[in-house]
Amino acid sequence: MASNRPAPEAPFMPSQRDGETFGYGRVRDDEGPFEEWNPTAESIRPVRGRHRVSKQRGGGLARSSTVLGVGVIAAVGAGGMASAQTGKPPVSISVPDLPNVGSLISDEEEPAGSATPLSTIGMTAADTEQGTADAGEALRARIMAQVEQQQDQAESKAAAEALAAAEKEAAEAAAKAEKEAKAEAAAAKKKAEEEAREKAEAERLAALAKQYALPTSSYTLSSTFGQAGAYWSSGYHTGLDFAAPSGTLIKAVHTGTITFAGWDGSYGYKTVLTLDDGTEIWYAHQSSINVSVGQQVNTGDVIGRVGSTGNSTGAHLHLEVHSGGSSAGIDPLAWLRSKGLNP
Repeated sequence: MASNRPAPEAPFMPSQRDGETFGYGRVRDDEGPFEEWNPTAESIRPVRGRHRVSKQRGGGLARSSTVLGVGVIAAVGAGGMASAQTGKPPVSISVPDLPNVGSLISDEEEPAGSATPLSTIGMTAADTEQGTADAGEALRARIMAQVEQQQDQAESKAAAEALAAAEKEAAEAAAKAEKEAKAEAAAAKKKAEEEAREKAEAERLAALAKQYALPTSSYTLSSTFGQAGAYWSSGYHTGLDFAAPSGTLIKAVHTGTITFAGWDGSYGYKTVLTLDDGTEIWYAHQSSINVSVGQQVNTGDVIGRVGSTGNSTGAHLHLEVHSGGSSAGIDPLAWLRSKGLNP
């Protein structure tokens, strides 16, 4: 900035009015002679106030305003980003709205100032509408909004995954419970069906038991069907033996017709009772026979007495069952049980 040089002093000249005292209209003898001084632009003192310099074009201080504005924006943005990254409370940065820097160094008429404050450079219309007056705060707000949005998305995703897992677990539990319920229902149904079948069979056997009767009483089972031994000519026992005292009554097991009554070799005295379905019941080793061929008998009728005739080692009733008139017998014990009897 230019400075003003001091005015030159006037040369000292001895007064021509020595001896006179100082007074109005009088000449002092200690002053003079004086030299006339014409002030110039170089000698006058500057007017106090704003200094004006010649306008510089294309460089120097004219470019300093742009550099200053860019520096302020970088500082403000860096401050906002640092606050967003570190999570620390943001530091408020306040930049005054300055007039155009070029106006300070211009010799032209001073402008009213820049229409856009430095603190609002880089702000969007949405930031302005939200009332955000600082570029750093606006940047920080946008970053925080993005972070919150990402957090919301992550939380929503986690919640959706948790909900899907819970729904899957609930569906699996429901499917398992349904499967167990079906299994229990099937087991209960099966059990009920088995109980119903058993009950029906018991009722059937009870009804048959009223139609069938055991061949004798006061007995002991001494030999069973198929038992091997040298006592039987076939090598095994072909019937079921009821050991009982001689003379014990022998009864018809079911309603039928007498088809044989008499002596039959190793069987001794033998009676054959043929049932309506063709099954033959053989009674052997009797001591006596009380029926004759062609006689109709009913269940429980007496047809003879226990004895030890034929190939016998003691008093007993030898009972054989021939299904359908075949010569090969079947197990009498199983047949009697199928009719509801329990020898």
